[in-house]
Amino acid sequence: MNIPAHAPLHLLHTAAVGTLATHARQPQGFPYPSVLPFAPDPRHRPTILVSQLAEHTHNLHADPRAGFLAVDAPDGDVQSGQRVTLLGTFEPVDSTPEVVDRYLRYHPDAERYLVLGDFTFWVMRLERLRYIGGFGAMGWLDGAELDPLAPLGFDEENALIEHFTKHSARAAKLQLLGVDRYGVDLKQDGARTRFIFDDAIHDTETLHTALEDCIQRHAN
Repeated sequence: MNIPAHAPLHLLHTAAVGTLATHARQPQGFPYPSVLPFAPDPRHRPTILVSQLAEHTHNLHADPRAGFLAVDAPDGDVQSGQRVTLLGTFEPVDSTPEVVDRYLRYHPDAERYLVLGDFTFWVMRLERLRYIGGFGAMGWLDGAELDPLAPLGFDEENALIEHFTKHSARAAKLQLLGVDRYGVDLKQDGARTRFIFDDAIHDTETLHTALEDCIQRHAN
């Protein structure tokens, strides 16, 4: 096993769409794959927004075990691109303002689904994952190995985003989607990207400094 440090974690912030494989009810037991957008939660786990009428939602209610595949192959060459397969169970989560706001930063068009009233959020509880990042860079990890650090709280993340949105003229050219201890998710000129920190950050003061560096590099 030779997996670059935090590569699966960053991939889950780079990909915007994943493949959800649930257990079909009819015909029973077959894998049922479907493609849908997702956003990483503060623990980097896929958060999905699904209709109560969708087949995969019915499948999850009957058996919450699932697989989830995320791929980053910008040149179209999947074999040489990065991909990670997650195994675990999906659990519904309340549509709190924090959960809604964070998901809509990543997928603003989803607001039209929320007003319909029958869409709910689900988050994946990871058990195992397999990452493939090219020749010789692949292997299995336990779900707890994805990130051993305590995540940023919603309030701390929102405070950082609001501070730089209000007080940095450079940040006007960027949209900050999410902040974690390993990097920043951005949207610039309609394109989504991730700025990766040199090291994991444990304190708010260093996060401020890293965000300033990120904004200076992208807003010029």
